[in-house]
Amino acid sequence: MSSTRFILKDITRENKIFNNRLIVAGIIIFIILSIIVVRLVFLQIINYENYTTLSEKNRIKILPLPPTRGLIYDRNGVLLAANRVSYSLEIIPEKIKNIEKMIEALSKIVTIKETDITRFKKLLKQTHRFKTVPLRYRLTEDEVARFSVQGHRFPGIDIKSNLSRYYPLEATGVHVIGYVGRINERELKIIDKSNYMGGHYIGKTGIEKYYEKELHGITGNQHVETNVQGRIVRVLKRKSPVPGKNLYLNIDIFFQKYIERLISKERAAVVAIEPKSGGILALVSAPSYDPNLFVNGIDVKTYHKLRDSLDRPLFNRAIQGKYPPGSTVKPYVGLAGLEYAVRTRYNRTWCRGWYTLKGQKHRYRDWKRSGHGSMNLHRALEQSCDVYFYALAHDLGIERLHTFLTRFGFGKKTGIDISSELSGLVPSREWKRKKRRKLWYPGETLIVGIGQGFMQATPLQLAVATATLSNRGRFKQPRVVFAIEDAQLNEMTVVKPTQQEMITLKQEVYWDTAINGMKAVVHARRGSAYKVGKDSDYRFAGKTGTAQVVAIKQRETYNADKLDKKFHDHALFVAFAPLKKPRIAVSVIVENGGSGSKMAAPIAKKIMDYYLLPNSPLYLATKTSQ
Repeated sequence: MSSTRFILKDITRENKIFNNRLIVAGIIIFIILSIIVVRLVFLQIINYENYTTLSEKNRIKILPLPPTRGLIYDRNGVLLAANRVSYSLEIIPEKIKNIEKMIEALSKIVTIKETDITRFKKLLKQTHRFKTVPLRYRLTEDEVARFSVQGHRFPGIDIKSNLSRYYPLEATGVHVIGYVGRINERELKIIDKSNYMGGHYIGKTGIEKYYEKELHGITGNQHVETNVQGRIVRVLKRKSPVPGKNLYLNIDIFFQKYIERLISKERAAVVAIEPKSGGILALVSAPSYDPNLFVNGIDVKTYHKLRDSLDRPLFNRAIQGKYPPGSTVKPYVGLAGLEYAVRTRYNRTWCRGWYTLKGQKHRYRDWKRSGHGSMNLHRALEQSCDVYFYALAHDLGIERLHTFLTRFGFGKKTGIDISSELSGLVPSREWKRKKRRKLWYPGETLIVGIGQGFMQATPLQLAVATATLSNRGRFKQPRVVFAIEDAQLNEMTVVKPTQQEMITLKQEVYWDTAINGMKAVVHARRGSAYKVGKDSDYRFAGKTGTAQVVAIKQRETYNADKLDKKFHDHALFVAFAPLKKPRIAVSVIVENGGSGSKMAAPIAKKIMDYYLLPNSPLYLATKTSQ
């Protein structure tokens, strides 16, 4: 039997394995230590300044201080746009694990509507998660109190107080003043972001938009030291914000409100201007809307209701409505005839109720089917004879008509200090060739001569042209803002027009001819608006206008009773008063109002009475009710 030798422990082999492992461990430790040393060198020596700055930022923060928006007043010092304290519920998304559950829990303390949630989710996509996102605006005092008691349950959520834009007169003057709203993505690309840090609002329409730079002010900042939880320990440095400047308007808000009531049941526009200065006394577009709905975001249902309404309350008819001016353009066509020596004051045209071009059978009808008989310029203006102006327009030609009407501001922007003004249109051969790719026809010139066809003008342009005529050619750029106030420096700067021009005619008597013709419209027995001027306490000049909405065939007669109201003619009237040293020029348009003499002229007369007769029973009664 052979014996077997068992080796229970190989000390030599184990020592070798241990030594190998020790070497590997030493190498690994050396590599790790080398990496640590290299990283420390990088952090402490190579990139020392950068990381010191980052570390300092964890302790010191720069917070924006948004400025207080400037206020807006009317000419009497009545506050039209204010700032008031409001409370909003704001959330820091990165501190909330489950936003849906959080909103559900919050809704048991404060009212949160679906529209609030929808808006919050939209803003959430546009904002960094470490920045606050508002969930609810304009919390009530009860809601603020309830949240304050249970706020400890909602880390990352806080109530912030801020100044919110508020329009105390609501819809009154909205198309002039405009409104502010939250900054959208398109605006974010064009604004100076550094000046809007900490702010959410920007002017959207009206003078709120036009004077955004002056109203907004300059954002300040403060350097603060924070603790580990991010709470402010102390303020290290502060640069105070510069508040926005206050605006004082030429608008008389009592006058504005009176006009708004006067046309509240119509789709209409009124512009009243002071001829001497160009100051806008009232600018009304009816119907209107409450701008407070838009400040913190309007809900979709309400917005769609306003947007899709047939009355178009969001549409500023006074500066964007483009209408055929109708017969209100005839004084300027008459002046063109005198200036180009196509007519004299004494030349007569026979009106038999219609006009035809040589070699054609088509009849261009006068509003008076039986005709007016023998007409000179004065009588043609007085009775608004279409045939006289058909013949005159034909002899002038479209190019001279275009050139002359443009001198009075037709077909171009007036330069008023409100955003989104449109230019209207005075057609020409070149315009039609470029836009329609068609030739110009002689019959189209005739139609332009009575303010129809392609020609379009805004109520503002009509008012400015009327004021220029009353000034005998002195054009004053229309201005809504009278002065800008720097409350910090206690300085008031009057806003001066950037455009002031003079239209000169070959003979001064031409102005008298046009103005006397307009005077006869309201004061002569055959005048087209004699009823509104016959008992007037002052002398004034005016011109009626009726603009067709639908064309009438050759052998048909216009009958408003058989047409839907939306197809009725537009009613227009322009005027200035008093006749000598005019203090007011006004244009009125009532959509589908029918006759200018029956609908628009009485409105204009009431407007001028209110402004010129401050001791009248009408004025006193209206002031008392306001």
